[in-house]
Parts: sequence; C-alpha cells; structure tokens
Amino acid sequence: MKETLGELGESELLRRLSLFAPPGQLNDDSAALESDPRPIVVNTDVLVDGIHFSDVSTKPSDVGWRAVAANLSDLAASGAISVDGITVALVAPGDTPWSWVEGVYTGLRAALDAYGGVILGGDCSKGSQRLLSITALGRLGPLRLQRGEARPGDLLVTSGPHGLSRLGLAILQNDQALHGIALSDALRTAAINQHQRPIPRLAALQDLLTCKPESLPWRAGGTDSSDGLLAAIQGLCSSSGCGAVLDEQLLPRSTDWPSGEFWDRWCLAGGEDFELVLSLPQAWAQRWFDRQPQSRQIGWITAEKNMICWQKSRQRIDIEGFDHFTTTPTL
Repeated sequence: MKETLGELGESELLRRLSLFAPPGQLNDDSAALESDPRPIVVNTDVLVDGIHFSDVSTKPSDVGWRAVAANLSDLAASGAISVDGITVALVAPGDTPWSWVEGVYTGLRAALDAYGGVILGGDCSKGSQRLLSITALGRLGPLRLQRGEARPGDLLVTSGPHGLSRLGLAILQNDQALHGIALSDALRTAAINQHQRPIPRLAALQDLLTCKPESLPWRAGGTDSSDGLLAAIQGLCSSSGCGAVLDEQLLPRSTDWPSGEFWDRWCLAGGEDFELVLSLPQAWAQRWFDRQPQSRQIGWITAEKNMICWQKSRQRIDIEGFDHFTTTPTL
C-alpha cells in the first residue's frame, strides 16, 4: 500500500520536502537572497496534470526536471547568466502517493544540480488536480534579451533542432500517426530525451555573450521556443514591429528527420523544444555559428510588420503553435 499525502499530513510532508533544499532553508516562510549589483530576472511557469504532463508519458522525476528546465529556459532567453534558485508551489489531491511527490522533487533537485540554483522555498496545498508552479530567479548578464529588440536585416537563428519533443511525446504515446513510419534508433532516442529531459540553453547563451564583436552594441532580440518555433518567431516580430522570411531548406530539422509537410509542421509548431530563438546582426550570428555547432540560421528579419512568409513562394505561414487555452492536450 503506497503512503499518501493525506496519511502523511502537512507537517511530515514539509519535513520530507525540506531534505531537497539546503539545511534550514525551508524553516521560515520567506527566503533572503545575497546582495548582488546585477538585476534579478524572475520567471514563473505552471505545469498542470493532463495539460503539461501525465502518468502515461512522464515519470515523476521527469515532471520535476521539465518544470525546472522550462523556467531556466526562460531565464536564458532573457539573458540570465546565473541561477539563484526556485520556489515551488505544489497542489495535489490527498490520495496522491508520496512516492510521486518524492520523484518530482528528485527531478527538481537533479536539474538544479546540473544547471545551478537551489530550492529557496514554496508552498503546498490539497487540491482536486496535481499542479506544480515554479518561480525561478536568476541574475542578468550584459545582454538583456527581449522580444522587442529584433531589427530588419538581422539573421533569424536558433540554438538547435525543433520538433524532437513533439516526436518524443508521440513515441511514448504510441501515436497512430507514427504507425508504418521508419525512424532511426538515434532519432527515437534523441526525441524521447528531448521530451523527458530538455536542456535549458544557458551554455549557448554564455557562448553568445563571449563571441559578440566589440564593434556591436549589446542588442539582440530573443525568446525561447517553449510554445513552438513559429510562435517564438511571431513573438519576436509582433513585439518588434517587424516581419520575417523563413527558408524552407533551412528549417532546423534533426538528423534523420523525415521529410514532408506533416513533419515540417511538427518542426515549426511542435512546442517544448526550449531552444533559443534569436534575432542577431549578421557578424554576431556568424561568430555564434562557429561556437555553437548545433545553432543555425533559419531566415532573416524584414521591415514588413507581422508578415512571416516562405522565401520562395512569399506565402504567409499560418501554422498555430501551442495555446494554453485553445490547444487540445495530446498527453
């Protein structure tokens, strides 16, 4: 018989959760951060059972890892160069097994050990549905990445391939869309890893900062592709009052990625790849390509406001990415 949260009670639950934080860190209702002249970057993401994870496709430890990775990806996409830590809000029914919560916090701690930061505090409550809300705090470096900083003439670049997380989910679900399609073992492994254990691109950001040409100012447009590559590009263009041209031949497809419109759609709008999507001056972009072998150009920024089209046909690209209020969960 699995031990449940209702059987543990709040005091014992908090005692056990405190073991995942530095000694004494959860003794009080607030946390104090060390003084630092660098601005603080703050981000919050919520993961909801049945929307962002399920027992079918996501182990508890992977839920925790993904929760941290999503937040740290947003910090990296804002220009944060270090992570102070996170706060964790947990909501779960009383019959939730302690082993599930333990697995989630094991994943949280593993991701923090890998990329920096500690559990600073949080809260927990009984509720009808499992929910995990993470707030991450980091320190800003010399470049404040914002969606509104794209400029016509910039190259549109990304830190890695897209569509892998969506493919990984489909594989884990034994999705009928994949029946009869031969996928290499390497692609299947990469896709599952990308879905279960995404990597926030903090190292790619560091390379971006170190390779900036001295003659250029600290200006670049940036976001991440948590809601899909096209949604990220749309965000850059909308905030900057610009447009973009994408080269179909340069779509960031993974090695062994199948060809066809269906697969290009997953590349553009699959979501949860957590790669950096940047608008960079050409000289800076070229240096970044040299430092980041996985990075690639996918197009360029234009002056035609909110017009995102293909290079050859000049046809507008109208593929919708993930929307938390209209997209049907595929878990």
